[in-house]
Formats: sequence, structure tokens, C-alpha cells
Amino acid sequence: METTKNNMSPFASDFFKKLSNYLDTKIYFYGSIQRIDYFPMSSDIDCDIFTDNEYTTLSQLQTFLGVKRYEFKKFVYRLHKTKTMVNGYKIKYSDEKNNFSTEISIYNYKYKDLVLTEHNSKTDLPIYVSVLLVCLKTIYYNYNFISKPIYKFFKTIIMNFMVEGEDVEFITTEIPKHKDEI
Repeated sequence: METTKNNMSPFASDFFKKLSNYLDTKIYFYGSIQRIDYFPMSSDIDCDIFTDNEYTTLSQLQTFLGVKRYEFKKFVYRLHKTKTMVNGYKIKYSDEKNNFSTEISIYNYKYKDLVLTEHNSKTDLPIYVSVLLVCLKTIYYNYNFISKPIYKFFKTIIMNFMVEGEDVEFITTEIPKHKDEI
């Protein structure tokens, strides 16, 4: 998952190369960038970073992205394939000028195999799920017939209940704005 099935924009490709070099680590891609439901210039690009020191990586990302520490979200996630609980940090980053959006997840190395197994399991989806996702995204991205909350609602139903057969257990917490240290 270090490479993608779909081509990224030149800006996105350059962004991730610079980020990988800056952090001196590999970046693993998952989600729609690896499937047929990826909509260039509309879909965000999901990626994982694994590290032996999350706090150092968060500080490096904070500098690279030019964001505040409180913009990161701490999360706990129950993986369906192994029924294991993992935790990490997430940040959504956008560059509207370049029509670019990414969600970066940071995990400890000890979770690498478990997380990659989970994300790989959602790469080759049943055809009916792929068709539903393409239809939903076409309605949302190309025609703007539905609002973002409705889009997210239906995408959650498709990905959680049609793919996993159950709701995803994923809890995020905010980092207080007044806190500089995590």
C-alpha cells in the first residue's frame, strides 16, 4: 500500500513525497485511492504513518503542515478482522488552492501489521458495494444533489454494514486548544 491503484494529482504526489522524506518514513495509502470509487480532485486521500515515537512524529507533522497541536485528534479503533483495539492520532489537512485533501493517521509500529490487514480488507470490495459507492459519490461530487451529512450517512451504511456487517467502533477525542503538550 505504499503505492496507489489510482493516480494522484501532481500536487498530491509531490506533497506525499516531501512528507515521506521529511519524516524519513514510508507512507501507506488506503481507502478509495486504492479502489474504483476514487474521484480525482474530489475524494480525500487516506494514509497511515507508523512510528516508534508518536509524539515526535506529531511535532514533525505539526511543523510540516503548519497546523496547531489541537488540530490532531486522538482516537481508539476496534479492528474488525482481529477484534483488537488500537489507538493513534488523526489529522485532516486541506489545501483548497490545489484542490487537495488528506486524512493522515499516525500509529505506533506495534499496530502496523494489524492496521494494514484491516485496511487491505477494504480494498477489494464486492461489486455491488463498489457500484453503490460510485453512484453515491457521483450524486454527491458531480451533481451536488445531497448534503455532506447525508453523503456521510449513506457512505457509513455502505462501508460499515454492507462491508463489515456491523458498525465500526471508532472513538475520537479532541486535544484542548490551551494544551501545547499531548
